[in-house]
Amino acid sequence: MKLSFLAIVTILLAWGFGSCKSSDAPPAFCDTSCLQDSVKFIKDDHPLEPYVYISAKNCMADTIAWSYNGMGINRKMGLPDLVGTEVRLNKDYISCFIKDTSYAWVLFNDCSNGRGYSLKIPFNKKENIGRKSSAINKFDPKFDIAEGLAVYTDRGNLFVEDMATGKTAMMTFGAKADIDYDAIHETVDSVNVTPTSMWARVKLGKNWETFEKKIELK
Repeated sequence: MKLSFLAIVTILLAWGFGSCKSSDAPPAFCDTSCLQDSVKFIKDDHPLEPYVYISAKNCMADTIAWSYNGMGINRKMGLPDLVGTEVRLNKDYISCFIKDTSYAWVLFNDCSNGRGYSLKIPFNKKENIGRKSSAINKFDPKFDIAEGLAVYTDRGNLFVEDMATGKTAMMTFGAKADIDYDAIHETVDSVNVTPTSMWARVKLGKNWETFEKKIELK
């Protein structure tokens, strides 16, 4: 009986330590439950109704398609092919800006780790698709980005583009930040960008530094 009691205690302790360890795992950035329905964006105030659809397969974002009435074709690509990895999406963490029948901006964050992505997809197939896997999106509560702006970093600078006009500006950190985009807040604590100013708190080496700049989009 004594051996059986000790064995039970040992098992319970091992289970308890295992439970504590698993509870230390970082929480998901947003709800990663199964994505089943297509996410649709349509500019219905335009006579040709340009649109962007993101479809799902096996609970994951699968294909992005875009076109407009009279375009003649439905352009589409695998979303993992565009961004280089599978991403878990939540419809509440995706936005789309459609510039008539010229192009569309699609911004989203991966719910599994919070990494931000942006895609600038032209309706004209002769133009290249712009893609960033280092986007600073407004879905992150520590990133305050004004409406209509696309922001990203290349580890040494912060860039902003007005999605409607294509005008841009940038702010430098003066040194390279060792950013892991899958765990961005280890290095980039917070960001605030408006059409007239940029602000960021970034870790360079062992020190946290604050950067601020008045800008003019050109």
